Amino acid sequence: MLNWDDPLSTSKPTAPQPAQSAQPREAQPATSTSAVPPRVRAQHTTGQVRPGQGLVANHALMTTAGAAPVVAADPFLAENTREPELEIQDTLPLANRAATETDEALARTPGGATGLESLEMGAGRVRVDDKRIINCHADLNQLVPFKYDWAWQKYLDACANHWMPQEINMNADIALWKDPNGLTEDERTIIKRNLGFFSTADSLVANNLVLAVYRHITNPECRQYLLRQAFEEALHTHAYQYVVESLGLDEGEIFNMYRELPAVARKAEWALPFTRHLADPHFHTGTPESDQRLLRELVAFYVVFEGIFFYVGFVQILSMGRRNKMTGTAEQFQYILRDESMHMNFGIDVINQIKIENPHLWTPDFKQDLVHMIREAVELEAQYAHDTMPRGVLGLNASMFKEYLHFIANRRCAQIGLPEQYAGATNPFPWMSEVLDLKKEKNFFETRVTEYQTGGALNWD
Repeated sequence: MLNWDDPLSTSKPTAPQPAQSAQPREAQPATSTSAVPPRVRAQHTTGQVRPGQGLVANHALMTTAGAAPVVAADPFLAENTREPELEIQDTLPLANRAATETDEALARTPGGATGLESLEMGAGRVRVDDKRIINCHADLNQLVPFKYDWAWQKYLDACANHWMPQEINMNADIALWKDPNGLTEDERTIIKRNLGFFSTADSLVANNLVLAVYRHITNPECRQYLLRQAFEEALHTHAYQYVVESLGLDEGEIFNMYRELPAVARKAEWALPFTRHLADPHFHTGTPESDQRLLRELVAFYVVFEGIFFYVGFVQILSMGRRNKMTGTAEQFQYILRDESMHMNFGIDVINQIKIENPHLWTPDFKQDLVHMIREAVELEAQYAHDTMPRGVLGLNASMFKEYLHFIANRRCAQIGLPEQYAGATNPFPWMSEVLDLKKEKNFFETRVTEYQTGGALNWD
């Protein structure tokens, strides 16, 4: 049975006594299992208790409770078994041989820092002037001080615009899709083929970011946005899966379409080599040729893949939403389009900043190479538009999309300092300007972004 009585209730008051001399003593055999070794037993004598101090004065407690500055040596610990005192160092231990060899190899390798270098105690602090987009050797693990405020602001804007696919009601789309008379066969083809392209296209972009681009961008605030972009690419793939699941579509048919349908396969096949080049572990920036390769492949993904290849599908889906069909799917695509436009604008800013810091890369031959790449992409996307809607639907047809692609390509060329390629091209879908803000192009959701900000970012003043 437990005894809840006060163990001190029968003790006689004691007065504090000086601590015993801290001299080693011979160990004495214990006479009972409850005996306390002399080295820890407190000595008490009777005396008058002083109000407010309890049974033992504070200084006596400090002396007898093990907190005294002089502590008796442990008689049970042999002298030769005591651990030596460790010398306190004010610097990090020397790196091991493997780490040293790795750092030496990195120093010999062209290109910039990676963020994986060994710590160097006493190194100077990062200065703004030390920072560069590529081939920078400043510490990548220090986010501040900021040099590229636009990159950090885009990261903040992307976080404020956070959304999730489940927030969008798909009930109307489900009912319409299940209704045999709800959609024409051409409209159903548009939905399925765009889901087939986009469901893997965003995965290709995410792979390009995390496996290739990220390690060659040597600026921490730009890397911060790249991490957010990679999450958004995964979020978009989630959205396509959510639509496919909601409509009860054949998941295998949709997600494997880029390996079965030529129109979809051609665009994916066009993009994959760019990622493979940058992801090659033997590829490093630091020479004009390798820096141009990185710049070319940034144009391929940000300007072409996200800035041209996505737009036929966006117009097709949003056009159906304007006609009050598949409104939930259209809303998903509208959120995705807003994100992708910000990705494209970020990439264009990165491309232009690299040009400013490395003007020797922007040669006439290199510019002509980029022009050829953009024109080739326009032809691929025009073929995709024809394959997804060979007979056209209300208000849309393949020839209109070709004109629209010429208009978009001119905008993309102008944004990175290339001459426009399609004289007199106009926008056959003027309603898209309200959604995309193509006239400004700085941030196409500039006038609407607060509608999508999370509560923590809204200003109610």
